[in-house]
Amino acid sequence: MIDRVKIHVAAGDGGNGVVSFRREKFIPKGGPDGGDGGNGGSVIVEATNFMSTLNDFKYKKHFRAQSGEKGMGSNMTGKSGDDLIIKVPVGTVLKIEGKTIADLNEDGKKVIVARGGKGGRGNSHFATPTRQAPTIAENGELGEEHEIEFELKLLADVSLVGLPNVGKSSLISVMTNAHPKIADYPFTTLDPVLGKVEIGHGVSYVIADIPGLIEGAHGGKGLGDEFLKHAERTRVIAHVLDSSSEDVLNDYKKIREEMVLYSHDFEKKAEIIILNKCDLVDEQRISKILKLFPNRKVFVVSALARTGIENLKNALYYEIQKAPFVEFKVDESINISTNEEPSISIEKMENSFFVKGKTIDQLLRKYQLNQPDGMEIFMKKLDELGLEKQLVKLGIKEGDTVVINDMEFEYHK
Repeated sequence: MIDRVKIHVAAGDGGNGVVSFRREKFIPKGGPDGGDGGNGGSVIVEATNFMSTLNDFKYKKHFRAQSGEKGMGSNMTGKSGDDLIIKVPVGTVLKIEGKTIADLNEDGKKVIVARGGKGGRGNSHFATPTRQAPTIAENGELGEEHEIEFELKLLADVSLVGLPNVGKSSLISVMTNAHPKIADYPFTTLDPVLGKVEIGHGVSYVIADIPGLIEGAHGGKGLGDEFLKHAERTRVIAHVLDSSSEDVLNDYKKIREEMVLYSHDFEKKAEIIILNKCDLVDEQRISKILKLFPNRKVFVVSALARTGIENLKNALYYEIQKAPFVEFKVDESINISTNEEPSISIEKMENSFFVKGKTIDQLLRKYQLNQPDGMEIFMKKLDELGLEKQLVKLGIKEGDTVVINDMEFEYHK
């Protein structure tokens, strides 16, 4: 089962605004009527109950939403791009640079992970009493792009945890309608298995068989870290022990320690202990084991003989009702749509000044410099950003060269 993938998402770019003038019979001097570009489509991730793994993302890693279309004359706005909706299983956690941005723990819950670029304005927006025939239009903004990590944490109420071969798969097979692989060798279960426990009158809950854990699991040994993440979301931990083991208490401590080393949140979860395989030992042995766990809720069962199963099912349901829901905290310091401060850098080389920066790149993309008024508004924006003041501070002189992108200007006061 694939439960962790990284994908690249790109929203659609905004369409360009256009320069256009009204041309109709008997109206010789029509005004500007250039329409705006359409907005680019956004990328949305939505949770659905109709998926159970992230297998759909095994080969497809790149997703791009539709871009907006350019504007047209007669003040017609270009068509906006369609949003792209990516479906993921319920229980998927979204991360950027290792920080959680969303926990999609409900069917239909959705989040925008890349916003589409805004469409550029047409020249009808730039008409003024002194500029009645503007040849200014804006290009559409670029859509956002991100690397997103999907991590599926199964939605279950109870997790069965324990060492390999303690009988977790046998338990879930007699408690639910699940059919896991069962054999008499370790690591029979290689993927988490979900099953639905029915306790009558339409009451049920979901239980997960977490593959066997070993010492060092919290650090990835035996793929333990891959399995433990699925137990993180569950509300109750059911720790399964083998009654016939030589050292039951040590078996318990091993797994308990691995879970806490992986996440201290496990210390806060409700826990019950299940002594399985009671059919292999006598009552004296069971009584001795029970004394090892004072003040603990311990249930003695046999998956093979199907003894103690009904009591266990009811007890787990009772614990679930008391336990709080688990929702992963979203890191509020992560803002997918970042509005950065204007940035301009100037590099001096002899009598030339090279102007660069993200703000410059944005202005170059935004304005159509091939239009007569486009260059004028571009230079006005540079002045508003204080470019000339910065050049003066760096010692620019009359006749020096200012280089912006592939354009050269001669400086005059």
